[in-house]
Amino acid sequence: MSADLQPDRTARAGPEDPVNSPCNSVCTMDADGVYCIGCFRTLDEIAGWAGFDNEQRRLIWKQLGERRMQATQAGWTRRR
Repeated sequence: MSADLQPDRTARAGPEDPVNSPCNSVCTMDADGVYCIGCFRTLDEIAGWAGFDNEQRRLIWKQLGERRMQATQAGWTRRR
C-alpha cells in the first residue's frame, strides 16, 4: 500500500485522537464518477468528512484500503 493510504496509522489512534483526512490532493473522480482516484472516497464521504465522528472516519479508512485492493486486482491504476 502506498504512503498516501495508511489505515494502520489511523487504526493505532486512540478514540479521542483526530482522524486525518485521506485526501492527497489528487481530487479527480474515476470514469464512473464513483470514487476519487486519489483517496478512493465517494463524493458523499468527501462532502461529509468534516461532520463525521472518529468511528465513522475509521470505518471509511478501512473501506479505502479494501477499495484500493479491489481496484488494483481489477487492473485499475491511478492516473496523475
